Amino acid sequence: MQKFIEELRRFFDASDRLQGELSERWREHTNRRTIIIAILFGATATLSYLFIIRPPEAFPVDQLVSVPSGFSLTAVANKLKQDGVIRSTLVFRAITILTGSERSVHAGDYLFKEPKDILTVARSISKGAFGLEPSRIRIPEGATTRSMAIIFKSQLERFNPEHFLALAQPQEGYLFPDTYFFMPNATEETVIEAMRQNFDVQVGDIATTGRKSKRSFHDVVIMASILEREARISEDRRRIAGVLWNRIDRHMALQVDATFLYTIGKSTFQLTVKDLTTDSPYNTYTNKGLPPGPIGSPSLDSIKAAADPIPSSYLFYLADRSGVTHYSKTYEEHLRKKRIYLGT
Repeated sequence: MQKFIEELRRFFDASDRLQGELSERWREHTNRRTIIIAILFGATATLSYLFIIRPPEAFPVDQLVSVPSGFSLTAVANKLKQDGVIRSTLVFRAITILTGSERSVHAGDYLFKEPKDILTVARSISKGAFGLEPSRIRIPEGATTRSMAIIFKSQLERFNPEHFLALAQPQEGYLFPDTYFFMPNATEETVIEAMRQNFDVQVGDIATTGRKSKRSFHDVVIMASILEREARISEDRRRIAGVLWNRIDRHMALQVDATFLYTIGKSTFQLTVKDLTTDSPYNTYTNKGLPPGPIGSPSLDSIKAAADPIPSSYLFYLADRSGVTHYSKTYEEHLRKKRIYLGT
C-alpha cells in the first residue's frame, strides 16, 4: 500500500512538471505570436497610410476641385484620383458606402487649403463642405476693363479674361470701382453683374436727375473718366470739368492727354509730337468733342464733378510737375504759364 501511494505521488509530480513545461512553451509561443501579429498589423497600417490613406504628393492645394452634377460614385472617385485628390478609387468608394453616404455626394466646387487624407476628402464631399471663402478684390478708381481682367484673373481660379473683356468692354466706364468679395469660382458674368449693379446704385440720383448738368448722362460718364485721370482733388475736378465743357461748347478740341494713356499707354510727360497726331477717335487733339466712350471707370467724385462743374471763363489749364493745376482764359496766358511752370 505504501508503495502504491509513493508511485501515485511520483505520477502527479511528473504531471505537474509536464504541465509547467507545456504552459511555459505556450507562453513563449503566445508572446511570439503577439509580437508577429503586432508587427504585421503595424506594417499593414503603415503601408495603408503610405499608399492609400495619405494625400497624394501633387494634392491640389488652393485649387478648385470640381465634382460635376449627375456623376456616379465611381465617376466621382475616378475624377478625384485624376485630379490628384485621392490615391485609391476603391477605398474612396468603400468609405463612402460604409458610412452610408453613397447617395449624398454633393456636386460643386471644393477648395482645400492644405492636403487632406482620403477619409477627410470623403467626409467633405459627402457633407458638402466645399471650403470656399470669398476673396477680397479691390478695383481702383480709374481702372480700365483691361486692367480689371488682369486683377480678376490673378485672384479668381476659373476667371477667363478674354470672355470678360468681350462682355465688359462695351460697358467701359459703367463697372464701378470698389472693393468686392467674390467666391473663387465666380464667373465673368457674376463679376460684371455685381459691378454694374453697384454702379447703378451709386449714381442713381445723378443718372435720373442730371443735377445741374444739361449734358447726357453718357457724356457725363465720359467726362468723368477723363477727370479721374486729370486730377485727384474734388475742386480741381470740378474746375477742369468747367474748362472742358467750355471748350466743347465753343467747338474747341479738348486736347487732354489722359486719353493717350487709354489708347497707347503713355502719360503727359511721355508723349511725343508724333503721338499727338495718332489716328484714333480717342485723340482729343485731332478730334473735337468728347471721345466715343469712357477711358476707364470713374469714381463717384469724378462723376459728380462732371455733372456739377464750377462755372468759369477759363479755356485752358495745365498741371505742373508737383501736380498743382493752373488755369488760363487765353492761349497767350496759357503759353506764359507753360514757360513758368513747365519750362517749355
